[in-house]
Amino acid sequence: MPHLTSTDIAGRIEDLYGASLADLEAHAQEQPPGMLSALLGMHDALALAERSIDFHRDHLARLIHPDRQIGPHEVSHLLDGTRRLAEAVAVREAQATSVAAVLQSLTRAPAPTSASPTPSPPAPAAPLAAQSAMHSR
Repeated sequence: MPHLTSTDIAGRIEDLYGASLADLEAHAQEQPPGMLSALLGMHDALALAERSIDFHRDHLARLIHPDRQIGPHEVSHLLDGTRRLAEAVAVREAQATSVAAVLQSLTRAPAPTSASPTPSPPAPAAPLAAQSAMHSR
């Protein structure tokens, strides 16, 4: 499965629902929880993980800058930053995989057309006497 970013996921959600992410977020706040709110929550978690990856990567880059000395005190910061970066990557991968799988299972419903036939009412039930005769045989 290709690596999907929060931007890719946002585009897929917009395509699925036929509206911008901002409009969908506003709509979801007015509705009871459902698939849309779940997808938006997964997208938010993915975007947060991506921001966390950027932050921790930049922080580690500052810590290992060539002009900077790395002493015993800095080693603990390097280890902590590396652990946090690995956690953010794991969260991003889990969220991206989950939301992509959910989106792949969904399809956009076709827009209703004005020429679509109205469903016919269900056939009436068989008379009770006919049903009892069938059971007695």
